[in-house]
Amino acid sequence: MVPINYFAVILSAIAAMGLGFLWYGPLFGKQWASLMGWSAQEAAAKMKTDMRVTYATQLVGALLMAYVLAHSTIFMGAYLNITGISAGLQAAIWSWLGFVAPVTIGSVLWDGKPWKLWILNAGYFLVLLVIMGLILGYWV
Repeated sequence: MVPINYFAVILSAIAAMGLGFLWYGPLFGKQWASLMGWSAQEAAAKMKTDMRVTYATQLVGALLMAYVLAHSTIFMGAYLNITGISAGLQAAIWSWLGFVAPVTIGSVLWDGKPWKLWILNAGYFLVLLVIMGLILGYWV
């Protein structure tokens, strides 16, 4: 059985929610909405949906991501004989490079979204995974 630190998983998920709020709010919210092709009125209308369900679903996704990254961090440490923050960072970066970047690039290739939107979204996931990797690596 893999020894998971559930406190670190929960803390990582909370950090993910905070980063998402900042990233898609004050930091890049207007740019993101513009790149999505939404007017200010369309963006406001989308925000009027039941946000409790949206945030709850996002929290479940963040918990799942942190839980899986915790496993990757432990496996990374065992495989490369590294521990702590180094293992967390390597697990985060390799996960982003191997899974997030290739999957999300389809939005440019197939959905016709601009490269700037991909950079903004993929950059969010890179920063998110690095933060999670730091937290998980510290407490694993």
